[in-house]
Amino acid sequence: MFEQIIDTMREVIWGPGMLALLLGTGIYLSIGLKGISITKIPYAFKQLFKGRKGSGEGEISPFNALMTALSSTVGTGNIVGVATAIALGGPGALFWMWCAAVIGLATKYAEAVLAVHYRETDELGKKVGGPMYYIKNGLGAKWKWLGMLFAFFGALAGFGLANTVQSNAVSQILQSNFNVPTLVSGIVMSVLVGIVLLGGIKRIAEVAGKLVPLMAIIYLLATMSILILNAAEVPAAVFLIVDTAFNGAAATGGFVGATIMLALQSGVARGVFSNESGLGSAPIAHAAAETNSPVRQGSIAMLGTFIDTLIICTMTGLVLVVTGVWDGELYGAAMTSAAFSSQLPFGDIILTLCIILFGFTTMLGWSYYGERCAEFLLGPKVIVPFRVLWVVGIFLGTQMSLELVWKMSDVLNGMMAIPNLIALVFLAPVVFRLSREYFAEEEQATSDAAAQKAS
Repeated sequence: MFEQIIDTMREVIWGPGMLALLLGTGIYLSIGLKGISITKIPYAFKQLFKGRKGSGEGEISPFNALMTALSSTVGTGNIVGVATAIALGGPGALFWMWCAAVIGLATKYAEAVLAVHYRETDELGKKVGGPMYYIKNGLGAKWKWLGMLFAFFGALAGFGLANTVQSNAVSQILQSNFNVPTLVSGIVMSVLVGIVLLGGIKRIAEVAGKLVPLMAIIYLLATMSILILNAAEVPAAVFLIVDTAFNGAAATGGFVGATIMLALQSGVARGVFSNESGLGSAPIAHAAAETNSPVRQGSIAMLGTFIDTLIICTMTGLVLVVTGVWDGELYGAAMTSAAFSSQLPFGDIILTLCIILFGFTTMLGWSYYGERCAEFLLGPKVIVPFRVLWVVGIFLGTQMSLELVWKMSDVLNGMMAIPNLIALVFLAPVVFRLSREYFAEEEQATSDAAAQKAS
C-alpha cells in the first residue's frame, strides 16, 4: 500500500502540471530577462574563465562553484536518462530536451542571482544560501515555513537521489564488469567520500574542480570519436530528431499525436532531471562563490544547464541515433553501453569509468546540498552527524534493493521544486532589476573605455 501511495504521488507530482509549471516559470523568466540567458552565453564563458579566482566574499572560486554544481547534475542521467527518454519518446525526445534546456537557462540564472543576493553568513562565518534563504530573506519572515519545507525535502532527497542510488549503481557496475564485491566497493566509496567531506565545501569544490572537467573531457572525447566514425550519418540523425519531434516516431507505435506528446513529455522530464533547472539544488553551491556580483555568478551558473544538456546530453543522444541502437529492444544504460561497445575498443570499459566518476561526483555535490538544508533547519550542530549519516548511507546503498528508494527520491525532488518555483515567480522582479542595472553599468563602462581609447 505504501508503494502504491508513492507511485500515485510520483505520477501526480511529475505529471503535466509540474512540467507546465517548470516550463512556464522558465518562459516567464526568459521573457522578463529579454533573452539575456541566451545572448549572454559568450559573456558567461568569459566570466567563467576569469572566475578561477574570485573577487568578493565567499568560500570557493566562481569556477569551482560551477564545477560543484555540475558534479551533481552531470551524472548517470546524462547516460541513462537520455537513453530512457529516447526509448520512450523516440529521437524527437532529444529535441524537446533541447527546448527545455534553452528555457532552463533563465531559470538556473535566476536561481543563482537570488542565491547570491540573499545569502547569509552562518554561525561558523561561512557564506550560505539557496532557495531556503531567498525565500526567507526575499519573501519575508512570514514565508520562512516555505523555505523550511524546501530544506526538509532537500535534506531527505539527497539520500535517495544522490547517495544510496548512486552508490548502488556504481557498485553494481563494478561487480558486473570487474567482479568487484559490493562490500568492497561500498567500503572504498564510503572512505573516499568521507575523506573529502572532512574538508567541507572547500575540499568538495577542489575535488569537483579537477574531476568534473576530467570526466567531461573523457566522455566527450569518446562520444566525439563515435560521431566522427559515423560522420556520414550525423546529418540524417539531426533531421530524424527534429522530424520525429513534430511527426512522431514509428518505433513507439500508436497514433502520431500520442507519439509526439510522449516525445515531448519524455524529453522535458528527463532534461529537467538531468540539469536540475528549477529544482533549487545548484544555487546552494553558487551561494558559496567568492563574488561581489549576483548577476556575474548567475551568468556562470546558467552554463551548468548549457554544458549538461545542450552539450553532454546532446552527444549521448546523437551517438544513440547514429549507431541505430535506439530502434531496438535495449533500454537505459544497456542501450548506451551497446552503442559504445559496438564502436570503440574497450567502449564498455570507457563507459563504466564515466559512470563511476559521474556517480562519485554526484555523491559529493549533493552531500553539500543536503548538509546546507539540514543546517538551515537545525543549525551548525547537525553538520557532523549529517556527514556521518551520508557516509553510512553510501555503504548501505551498495547492499540494498533500491526501487522504492528511487521512487521516494523522485517524490522528494519534486516537492523541493514547488517552493523554489513559487519563490522564483514572486522574486522575478528582483532578478530583472539586478540584471538591468548590472548590464547597463557594463555597457556604460565599455562605452567609456572605448571613448577613452579613441581619444
